[in-house]
Amino acid sequence: MVFSVSVLLWSSCESKKEASAETNDSTEQKYECPMHPEVVGKKEDTCPTCGMKLTKIHEEKYECPMHPDVVGKKDDTCPKCGMKLTKAHEEKKTNKYKMEFKTAPTIEAGKSALLSFTPTLVGREQDSVPLDIQHDKKIHLIVVSKDLAYFDHIHPQRQANGSYEIKVLAKGEKYSKNKFQNETHFDQGGDYVLFADYLPTGASHQLDRIELNVAGPSYQALHFTKEKRVANADGYEVSLQPKDGKLSSGGLMHIAAVVKKDGKEIPADQFENYLSAKAHVVVISEDTKNYLHVHPDVSNGRLDLHTTFETPGIYRGWLQFQTNGTVHTADFVLNVTQGTSDKAAAPEHHH
Repeated sequence: MVFSVSVLLWSSCESKKEASAETNDSTEQKYECPMHPEVVGKKEDTCPTCGMKLTKIHEEKYECPMHPDVVGKKDDTCPKCGMKLTKAHEEKKTNKYKMEFKTAPTIEAGKSALLSFTPTLVGREQDSVPLDIQHDKKIHLIVVSKDLAYFDHIHPQRQANGSYEIKVLAKGEKYSKNKFQNETHFDQGGDYVLFADYLPTGASHQLDRIELNVAGPSYQALHFTKEKRVANADGYEVSLQPKDGKLSSGGLMHIAAVVKKDGKEIPADQFENYLSAKAHVVVISEDTKNYLHVHPDVSNGRLDLHTTFETPGIYRGWLQFQTNGTVHTADFVLNVTQGTSDKAAAPEHHH
C-alpha cells in the first residue's frame, strides 16, 4: 500500500501508478474466504456461504524436514529422501544449532563408556533445546568407521539433564533388548564418524557430522571399489534395481529394492514397521562428506527408493527392514556415474 499524507501531493502520474497496482493486485492475486478456504475469487468479493469479505492468499513455502535446502509446493516430495515437504518456518532459520558431544571416559576399543549428546542453540548454549520426534525417535545416530566398513543405527536416550546418551559396551558384553535404542560397541580402534540427525522444535532439520577417534589397536582399513547391488541379510537376498539400470548423479533416481527369501520375492508391505516405515536406507559417500537418509515408499509390492545423488563417486548404502521383531541390515557399494543433466535435474535450493 502507498502511504498518503495529502491527496494534493499526488500527481496524476502517481495516481495512475496506484490504479495500475490495484488492477494488477485484483487480477493476479487470488483471494479466499477466511472461514471457507475452498471459496476463492477476486479482491472485494464476498463469500456466498457466509458473506465474509475474501482475504488475500499468501503463497506458502514448503521444505523437506530433512533437507531444508529443498523447497517446493504443498504435496511435493523431496528428491533426496522422498519425504513430503512441510510448511517452512522462515523466522526460525536464523537460529544455528550444534550438537555438543562428550565421552566419559575417553573411548577405547573393547571397553565400556558413554557417549553424550546435547543439542544447543549457538550463542545461547544454556537454553534448553526441545526436539521433535522423527520416525519414533528424537535423535537418529548413524555410526560408521571412516572406511565405511562398520555401520550402526542407534538412538540416544534423553537424560534428566537434557542430554542424550548412548552406552558403549565392553567387548564380549551382550546387547540388551534395547539393541536398536541406546547401545553400540567399538571392538577396534581407529577413526569413526557419527551423524546426529535431529529436529529442534519449530526449526529446520539438523545434521551434525562428528569425528571420533577410538584408542587401541586400529582396524585394517578397507577400500570399496567393486560395485555391490545384491546383498545378503540374515538369509534374505536384497537387490537394488535402478529404473534405468544405472546410478547417475544430478537427477531424481527411482531404485527398486527387491527382497527374496529362499528364492521367493517377499512383498514389501508384509514387512513390520521399523521406526514408522517399511524400511530405512542410509547412503554415505566414500569421503563421508555426503549423507542421505531415505525412507522408501512401497510401489507395486516393492520398496521404491527415490533420491538424488548430488555428485558422482563411490557410495556405501545400508537398507534396514524388520520381520518377526528382528531388524535386518543389507549393505551395498554403489558406483554413481556423472549425470548428463546434473544442473537441469538438480532440486531447487535457497540459502
